[in-house]
Amino acid sequence: MTHRPLEVQESLEERCNRILRNMEASLTARDRVGIQDFVLLDAYTSESAFLDNLRKRFHENLIYTYIGTLLVSVNPYKDLDIYSKKQMDTYMGVNFFELPPHIYALADNVFRTMLSEFNNHFILISGESGAGKTEASKKILQFYAVSCPSTRLLNNVRDRLLLSNPVLEAFGNAKTLKNDNSSRFGKYMDIEFDHRGGAVGGHILSYLLEKSRVVHQNHGERNFHIFYQLVEGGEEELLRWLGLERNCKNYRYLVQGDCAKVSSINDKSDWRTVRKALSVIDFSESDTEHLFGIIASVLHLGNLKFEADARGYATVKNNQEMQWVSKLLGIPGQVLQQGLTHRKIEAKTEEVFSPFSVEHAVYARDALAKAIYGRTFNWLVNKINESLANQDSSRKTVIGLLDIYGFEVFSVNSFEQFCINYCNEKLQQLFIQLTLKSEQEEYELEGIEWEPVPYFNNKIICDLVEEKFRGIISLLDEECLRPGEATDLTFLEKMEEKIGGHPHFVTHKLGDKNTRKTLERGDFRLLHYAGEVTYCVVGFLDKNNDLLYRSGKEVMQHSKNGIIKHCFPSSEPDTKKRPETVVTQFKNSLVGLTEILMSKEPWYVRCIKPNEAKQPARFDDVLVRHQVKYLGLMEHLRVRRAGFAYRRKYEIFLQRYKALCPDTWPNWKGTPAEGVRCLIKHLGYKTDEYKFGRTKIFIRHPRTLFATEDAFQVCKHQLATRIQAKYKGWRVKEGYLKQKEAATKIENCWRGLLARKERERRAWAVKVIKRFIKGFMTRNQPACVDNSEYLAYVRQNYLTRLKEILPKTVLETDSWLTPPPILKEASQLLQNIYTRYLVRQYVREIAPERKSQLLLKAQTSSMFKGKKENYPFSVYRPFVDTRIALEDINLKVLQTVQQEHIKYSVPVVKYDRNGFRPRLRQLIFTQEAAYLVEETKIKQRIDYASLKGVSVSNLSDNFLILHVICDDIKQKGDLVLQCDYLFEALTKLSVIADKQSCIKVVQGSVRFDIQPGREGFVDFKSGQESMVYRAKNGHLMVESTRMKSR
Repeated sequence: MTHRPLEVQESLEERCNRILRNMEASLTARDRVGIQDFVLLDAYTSESAFLDNLRKRFHENLIYTYIGTLLVSVNPYKDLDIYSKKQMDTYMGVNFFELPPHIYALADNVFRTMLSEFNNHFILISGESGAGKTEASKKILQFYAVSCPSTRLLNNVRDRLLLSNPVLEAFGNAKTLKNDNSSRFGKYMDIEFDHRGGAVGGHILSYLLEKSRVVHQNHGERNFHIFYQLVEGGEEELLRWLGLERNCKNYRYLVQGDCAKVSSINDKSDWRTVRKALSVIDFSESDTEHLFGIIASVLHLGNLKFEADARGYATVKNNQEMQWVSKLLGIPGQVLQQGLTHRKIEAKTEEVFSPFSVEHAVYARDALAKAIYGRTFNWLVNKINESLANQDSSRKTVIGLLDIYGFEVFSVNSFEQFCINYCNEKLQQLFIQLTLKSEQEEYELEGIEWEPVPYFNNKIICDLVEEKFRGIISLLDEECLRPGEATDLTFLEKMEEKIGGHPHFVTHKLGDKNTRKTLERGDFRLLHYAGEVTYCVVGFLDKNNDLLYRSGKEVMQHSKNGIIKHCFPSSEPDTKKRPETVVTQFKNSLVGLTEILMSKEPWYVRCIKPNEAKQPARFDDVLVRHQVKYLGLMEHLRVRRAGFAYRRKYEIFLQRYKALCPDTWPNWKGTPAEGVRCLIKHLGYKTDEYKFGRTKIFIRHPRTLFATEDAFQVCKHQLATRIQAKYKGWRVKEGYLKQKEAATKIENCWRGLLARKERERRAWAVKVIKRFIKGFMTRNQPACVDNSEYLAYVRQNYLTRLKEILPKTVLETDSWLTPPPILKEASQLLQNIYTRYLVRQYVREIAPERKSQLLLKAQTSSMFKGKKENYPFSVYRPFVDTRIALEDINLKVLQTVQQEHIKYSVPVVKYDRNGFRPRLRQLIFTQEAAYLVEETKIKQRIDYASLKGVSVSNLSDNFLILHVICDDIKQKGDLVLQCDYLFEALTKLSVIADKQSCIKVVQGSVRFDIQPGREGFVDFKSGQESMVYRAKNGHLMVESTRMKSR
């Protein structure tokens, strides 16, 4: 037994070395276009080398690069084919560095770490506005939707998680100058997983919705997407019910930015997506109607106009818009009008309604619109959270996704940009604490030698904004709450007084000569970690107060709209104490968010915007360098290269990998640190690859840990196989003898059964063979018991063979299979039936022209077949409609016979009645008569009624004699003609004149009438050659050659 540990040790060492070699080779192979992990960059301290690598990969559509486990993502501003289901499958369950960098690799690594260590994680996605943070969040959600275990319940949760995105984007995103789909609120989403990795629930936190966008947009920007989606994509019936028109330009709240239409946004398609998402997230029809009613009411509110009456008080100018707001919110019109034009003032025991001026009425209207939209948005988030709520109270692990507005710098920056950039300062501070600063502190605590990495600590900026009593937030709140005439400019003056000497703060008054040229008198400038931003103080106090008159709040409490009733409850405390300001609420929510994030393991996605124009394949070095600097990427890289990439507590490391060493498996008796030392020695780690801290082991290279992990996977399978084998052996052992005895009994019974069946089968075969032989011997006798089965077999066999060789055409029916004697009569009947079937099929397929041709041929056959010697040679020659074209007939003749309709014409040779001289003529058949024509002259007309008959010989000549009734001596007698198309002409004549019975085939001589009382003869005989001459007896002799039969 002493040799087994040595074998295990050698195999593990060999495996570790092989994995290291393979990993180095694969990294080299994958780095043909830039370096995919900045940790492997040689000049890791050079910002230029960093940018060169980023640019090289960007131009090859490689938008992802690692810095250890941090993912850098560059927005390509175009669709890339790297997010398919196949790509997701490729990255599932694969070690982090085994495949090229991808957001799926990060998502999978977070997921597997959460399952293996059973703790909570979050992914912080940061970057400027337009850098691709929202898209990155979507891709991570889609990956978890595909990779998580699937059941009906889990699929339902998955669909709701996915479809919550388009709903929140519709209500919380808008087009800005820098981004067509900019998040105008912060969103933190927790995805809850069970112990098997199934998504079982979720929860969303929202931060600082930019409500001012509802009533005002800068040039080139839009209101929230949902307004345009409703107007452009809403069904006609819905728009009529809401009192809306399909034209965004008709609504004041939608046209201030002068860009209602955006080429990159398809509002109609997005509307369909939102409608589908709302149904999946369990919004009832009533909820949906009330929600869209609120959106429409905000648009109608924006169109409300006020005018001053004789006393200068505000009155509503357009009552139609007021009526629509009243209808949609379910508020009496008089109450609504009172709330928009008067302010309620309490004086001791009585209430007084003070009328508004036009300016105050407009302010009250906009404040109400913002309050309605803001509270409705909060209701929407809560409603989504209800549908995502996990009903199981057992412990769950969580992966959080933080998609929050990016750093913003516009031409005019107001209160919203101040809050957004303050949020980014806090997130940057969190990043510094969790990565750079905490990294150094952890090394010091663990007693690991550390080479300090300089970094910019933005705490000085955060303190400038949020410090108690002296920070900008405190000064702003103080100015908002103090009595007296507080204005935006007095707030600016107070900042100049209190924080005027701060190095990151400057105003027009405090700045030098050059600075004053770039600052207006109402501006102040902060030097953020991301750069300088100039803020205009105009509107700071109003937006921070975000006051809604009590009368407006009371008006909303009269609403019959279910959502509005929930957002403005009648139970809401009517306190005279002023509520917290907007910036204080936001500051407190950021503190809560920071606490949430600090309780989880962090993962980072750093999004970079390659250019300001949102163009693909364009890389702006100055812009990217600026982002690399303020995202702290160079500091992060230096930390990773200077220190150790991974660290694990001794307990966790030993618990996971103790199976790799025989000394630590299955239980280690000593301290965890000693166990890890023993394990490391057994695995053969090199001394420069690890360090021992006070409570943790530090591993320098990720590939070292991966090699250990691969070895553990192999060992785990081996241990599982060994345990399975032992268990199966124990389970089988007890029942083995019983099974053996039962198997013997079953075998005996089965063999006996098989033997009996075999005997029965052979007995049956003998009977069958006997009956067959008897049937064969008596096959020619009448049917009886002995031969009935044989004859049935013969019939079946004959019919089966006949089926395979049936004739294909009528001409092949002579090849009919010879039947056995018993089936001769049946075979004859079948042959006749099948022949008729073939004929019927043939006839059905004949074209009308062909059919008429065959009918004529059939008539010719009935007249001449077997009677005239040269008939067989005419069968294959097709008949034509005529042999002489109309243009070949003399016009004068044509005019004479045209009324009788020419049916057929053919050239003939006419032999004179006296002397039998041949003359070329044309024989024309009309509907009524036959004409013999000589060029321009009609020589003879024969009415069909006067045609007694037609005589032809039985030989191979082409002569015919037309016999006509000749009562008058002046009439011409019979015609003797020679025609090359004899059979065709006679068939046409028989059809046209209906004279089939008059055509006679004669032998020897034919008598014909020259004129009344005078006759002539035509004699026919066979000879060596064809000749026509007058014989010595005065007869016309026609001699023809004998034809060989075809």
